[in-house]
Amino acid sequence: MTRPLHFNAFHMNTPSHSWAGLWRHPRDRSFGHTSLDYWVDLAQTAERGLFDGVFLADVFGVYDVYRGGTDATLFAGAQSPSHDPMLTVPAMAHATTHLGFGVTVNLTYEHPYQFARRFSTLDHLTNGRAGWNVVTGYLESAARGMGHERAREHDARYAAGEDFLEAAYKLWEGSWAEGAVRRDRREGQPYTDPSKVRRIVHDGPYYRFDGFNLAEPSPQRTPVLYQAGASGRGKAFAGKHAECVFLEGQTPAIVAQTARAIRQHAVDAGRAPHDVLLYLGATVLVAPTSAEARDLQAEYAAHIDVQGQLALLSGWTGIDFSTLALDEPIPYVESNALQSTVENLTRRAGRPITPRDMTRFDQIGGRGPFVVGNPQEVADQLIAWADESGVDGFNLRRLVVPESLRAFVDLVVPELQSRGRYRTAYAPGTLREKLFSGSAYLPASHPAAQYRAF
Repeated sequence: MTRPLHFNAFHMNTPSHSWAGLWRHPRDRSFGHTSLDYWVDLAQTAERGLFDGVFLADVFGVYDVYRGGTDATLFAGAQSPSHDPMLTVPAMAHATTHLGFGVTVNLTYEHPYQFARRFSTLDHLTNGRAGWNVVTGYLESAARGMGHERAREHDARYAAGEDFLEAAYKLWEGSWAEGAVRRDRREGQPYTDPSKVRRIVHDGPYYRFDGFNLAEPSPQRTPVLYQAGASGRGKAFAGKHAECVFLEGQTPAIVAQTARAIRQHAVDAGRAPHDVLLYLGATVLVAPTSAEARDLQAEYAAHIDVQGQLALLSGWTGIDFSTLALDEPIPYVESNALQSTVENLTRRAGRPITPRDMTRFDQIGGRGPFVVGNPQEVADQLIAWADESGVDGFNLRRLVVPESLRAFVDLVVPELQSRGRYRTAYAPGTLREKLFSGSAYLPASHPAAQYRAF
């Protein structure tokens, strides 16, 4: 049976996200990212479109690889200033009923003991609609800002991630038994049954604590787990832990290879291949007619900030693009940055890709599906990408706010529904129940289950 597509609105609490400079477009309202109204409008539009959720990207630190500094980053508003994404979620949750929220938080500069309480609280406040995008951080600027000489090496970041997740699982899954919270108003009866709260001692290679989760168990206990790393180590990490994985790739063949690898890693970890939902980053421009959509592409392209785009790419890859001629092929370079991005632009691209290519407002510059057309054409292309690559759906990159997302909801969603490729109503329950039609809790096949006290 053909499976329905899934969508997230891919956003960030910053002036420019995936496409530097679009905040200058006269109809764009990204400068409103400092207000709650901005986020409430985003959430309500996404829920009207029956999206799985809002996927909130974040970067801790600033991109300072391009020309050895931050001038181009700051000038273009290229993911800087960058505000805390988590603080936007309660307002969006209060204004919606079903929409999920995948929040990026860098574990490298967190401690599991305090972190577990914060996400338990968020899961309570959203009525079980919270998700955590697990990232380990790679920016040297973040390390310096936190008082370290340099960022952890790539594989060491994942080793620390394993330790962090084990510690967090113990707190979320193992410290409070089912029924521990009684809330019994009768005389002499407890709020919490002390015999059902278990002290946890974790003594790992990176993190240590002695205590129990300070928050009572939330609707999902462990938030839905997102992950975006697609390096060799990242795919294995995703296959073991993630429930939702964000992918990139310029061709369906590149994406299909990554998708197969992640699902195989899930099987190797004792899980089912479709215990993991795969979302592909996509840029979508839709209008009532093809000609209007092409006009939009040209209109938007005129506002792309080339230097800002190169600053983003330099930060993601660890390659200073100012040292390359615009038409010089991008070289493969071992770095401590996003290895999968470097591989996609070099070894797996199928042809030489240049810095000029990466500043174009098209599929190459977008690092994935770049879909332009009327509703029927857009639906055709999204379905083809999903069916050929094996992904479950798409993270829709932010373009001009709010018109781009509204156009998708108003034009593409009904077209997909008419073809039987998209839901017509939300399922009940928590985010995990909506995504997987099972329990609000992680399944027994997930590594977190071994730490349960219930």
